[in-house]
Amino acid sequence: MHVIYRSHRLGDADRIADLTALAMPRDAISADWFTHTILLDPNFDPDGLIVATGDDDEVLGFVYAVRAGRGIGPDPDGGWITIGCVHPDARRHGIGTELLNRAKAFLSAKGAKWVNYAAYPLAYFVPGLDAEAYPDAARLFERNGFGRQYTAAAMSIDLADYAMPDDVRELRATRLAEGYRFGPATRDDLPETLTFAAQRLAPDWGEAVRDSVLQHGRIDRVLVARHPDGQMVGFATYGAYRGLRERFGPYGVDESCRGTGLGKVLLHDTLTRMRAEGAQSAWFLWTGEESPAGHLYLRSGFHITRRFDVLRADLDQDVPL
Repeated sequence: MHVIYRSHRLGDADRIADLTALAMPRDAISADWFTHTILLDPNFDPDGLIVATGDDDEVLGFVYAVRAGRGIGPDPDGGWITIGCVHPDARRHGIGTELLNRAKAFLSAKGAKWVNYAAYPLAYFVPGLDAEAYPDAARLFERNGFGRQYTAAAMSIDLADYAMPDDVRELRATRLAEGYRFGPATRDDLPETLTFAAQRLAPDWGEAVRDSVLQHGRIDRVLVARHPDGQMVGFATYGAYRGLRERFGPYGVDESCRGTGLGKVLLHDTLTRMRAEGAQSAWFLWTGEESPAGHLYLRSGFHITRRFDVLRADLDQDVPL
């Protein structure tokens, strides 16, 4: 099989989206989603979008690699592969290995010392590899030097019959009596919310809230919790990613206030608002199954829907492009 490897060119978005429906059906993407997440990525480099084509220019596979840059936070040495696949009829011809090697060489030439799949803070499709859904891909990554860093659990809860539990209502009333405040953010809350999310919880969460409000205008979908002294100690949001109302998060409580039940109150306040908007479920892609947040979700009625392995490989700084 004769294969040509090239960078992004006009017409690729639709054809790559069509390919994902065949090659990765549980995670197929639309051309619009591809455009928003890759082509409009502030760190996009066309040479990092590597496309494998046949003699008739049929897209046989692709991979997207991106170097650290704007909005990444504390990972200046990193690189990411966020998505990639090979047409089912073109597998076992070395295309997947060549795409990975070219992606690693691209990132190495840009100065990256390691590469993650996926977990790109600015825009990922899924947080890692679902090895159960894609065992061939799992073997491909393993053969090419990737090891598992940790596993992210995706969870969901049915909201059709949801009602805030009585014990949460009582806890909420107790915290309100103590002077804590919970409620939707106002316009004036937004600067502090962005700072709190980015500096106290995760570097990219402030950007997620900012982008959500700018794109969708739903300030009321951002909820905040304040200490009796007025300081913000937690926030939650939904519909932040692609405007999907039923997608929950990001969400978190300041470490100094964990164990007080504030996170439980904020979680159920958010689910209550989602249900009031007509959401039939709430779901998210990423938490540590054994983390305090993971345990809280499970105790609150969420169940695990998928598991994603976040993979990493060191990069050879001498690999040529």
